[in-house]
Amino acid sequence: MIGRLKGILIHKAPPWLVVDVHGVGYELEAPMSTFYDLPDVGREVFLFTHHAQKEDSVSLYGFLREAERRLFRDVQKVSGIGAKIALAVLSGASVEEFARLVQTSDVTALTRIPGIGKKTAERMVVELRDRAADLAGGPVAASAGMPGDPLSEAITALQALGYKPAEAERMAKKAAADGDAAETIIRKALQSALR
Repeated sequence: MIGRLKGILIHKAPPWLVVDVHGVGYELEAPMSTFYDLPDVGREVFLFTHHAQKEDSVSLYGFLREAERRLFRDVQKVSGIGAKIALAVLSGASVEEFARLVQTSDVTALTRIPGIGKKTAERMVVELRDRAADLAGGPVAASAGMPGDPLSEAITALQALGYKPAEAERMAKKAAADGDAAETIIRKALQSALR
């Protein structure tokens, strides 16, 4: 219903913010990923929004980036996950980092996000793995700040080459040997795919 707002930021206190749009103050809930990059109070802000209506409430959520809104919506498609956990996901990991965790089936790291237990993390991996590349707006590479193991890097690279996540994982695991660098695993996986 309400897809975006452009106005003056008049209040911000996580997780709430208020944006004045021509005299109407819209109260929104936003993840910390949005709060970190908000301008100072009194400055203009442009937010992508998600309007949610339930039997007993109407809520408006705000995001600085379209990718954040898309992830917020996709995460809620996983059975048993609502807006509260979706906001926690965006507050605990960037869109790219979350997509990488899902693609590499890193359930342990996902459970470090508040509100996500092991079963919920496993459901996320199963239900979102095929859409993980779309979550981040394209193939997901290992984040520069976190060293990935060679196998994970190879799986990510194979996905970037167009292989489906499950196929990329199968190919890389079959090709990998102890001590192989990511490049070696990729080369061996591609060679065996051509046979």
